[in-house]
Amino acid sequence: MTKNTHDADVAFIRALAELLNENDLTELQVKRDYAEDDSLNVRVSRKPPQQVIAPQAMQASASPVMAAAATPAPAAPAETSGSADPATDPGAVSSPMVGTVYTSPEPGAPAFIAVGAQVAEGDTLLIVEAMKTMNHIPAPRAGTVKRILVEDGAAVEFGAPLVILE
Repeated sequence: MTKNTHDADVAFIRALAELLNENDLTELQVKRDYAEDDSLNVRVSRKPPQQVIAPQAMQASASPVMAAAATPAPAAPAETSGSADPATDPGAVSSPMVGTVYTSPEPGAPAFIAVGAQVAEGDTLLIVEAMKTMNHIPAPRAGTVKRILVEDGAAVEFGAPLVILE
């Protein structure tokens, strides 16, 4: 019986991988409950195709979250530093941990910051939830919010740029 369950799980995971490719998805997560103390939790993911980047921008590792979050940024004024990798920007505030970003203290509340807002050193810019703990990300210095590189509820990697301050 264990062999049959194992074979069925392998077939299920293969089907999920095919579904991922057929629908051009980057991640898929499913939980299958068999009994009270028996379940299968599967997460299938793949990296999106790498984009061609300028050689100087290739030095910093670009996470899929950062690349996806950087696409809505054209609302910000186009500048010479805006075309470079945000991780190399001297005003970049990076994530100190892997987790989920929240732009406001609770759902429906106003965001902590907006593009063009003035922040003081120590002001909360965002929250990164890691292991059910809400970690406030403070502004490392006073300045103006130039760009917000992440969306509310997005997953972030360690070192991924979150915000650019001037």
